[in-house]
Amino acid sequence: MLSIRDLVKVYPGPVTALHGVSLDIPPGMFGLLGPNGAGKTTLMRILAGVLEPTSGGVSLSGVDVLAHPDRLWSQLGYLPQDFGFYPHLTGEQMLEYLLKLKGVDRSMNQAATKSLVMDLLERVNLAGAAKRKVKEYSGGMRQRLGIAQAVAGDPSLIIVDEPTAGLDPEERLRFYRLLAELAERRTVLLSTHIVEDVAVLCPRFAVIRRGRVVAQTTPGDARRALAGAVFEGAVAADGLDELRLRHTVTQAILVEGRNRVRVFQPNGEVPPGFEPVAPTLEDAYLVMMQGGPIALPGAEPVMSS
Repeated sequence: MLSIRDLVKVYPGPVTALHGVSLDIPPGMFGLLGPNGAGKTTLMRILAGVLEPTSGGVSLSGVDVLAHPDRLWSQLGYLPQDFGFYPHLTGEQMLEYLLKLKGVDRSMNQAATKSLVMDLLERVNLAGAAKRKVKEYSGGMRQRLGIAQAVAGDPSLIIVDEPTAGLDPEERLRFYRLLAELAERRTVLLSTHIVEDVAVLCPRFAVIRRGRVVAQTTPGDARRALAGAVFEGAVAADGLDELRLRHTVTQAILVEGRNRVRVFQPNGEVPPGFEPVAPTLEDAYLVMMQGGPIALPGAEPVMSS
């Protein structure tokens, strides 16, 4: 269990990036969902031991990892949002270099290190590209190379920060399968602003907004909390601004010159021509981002701030 208690981070300015974040993250896949600038990367960097909090505590399996970061590093795999690769190296050379930096190969001879590198590349489906230079890799291939170094040493905790941003649909699906496999016997903390990532992968997730956790729930509970309160209809292009003044709009897609719009309306005041539809996780997330009144089982209420 990864336990986070009252984490605060204040940058010079002062700018408060985290306002007393508390979470209990069990084994398996856990999502941290929020927009860019919500504080997700600050939290990930603190958990990975590369940034000190202003106050608060973090423990992993009962060990205070802020006081004893060396006990965390041996159990941690980390894929940051911006992972630096040397483009002139091959995938094999890059991974071998990263293993040296992590100290994974300290007790190995060169042959054993080579074998481990190829095993890791095979695991992330990059063995066929081992001799290609990293500059020739697609975005998804680079992310998989990053995961290969993260899983080296068989860590019990893996932290991935915005791992699918910029990936095409095929690469994203491939990455989903890889992350789901990794979460079968360890804790994987997935930080993302992409709702689909959470909907596909995470049995539980937290929503963070402006440095505060505003909900901890499941995708199913989040959708059920909006049951009977989401409606969809067509709105003229010049009528959308007026609609936003009276209703919580969760989606607006332009189709043939008219907006196909979804609204959250819990009090029964439904716009003319709108019909009830099944809520999605994206509906729930966008309502929370706008400070809408959602009652989630086991979650603190969402408050405007």
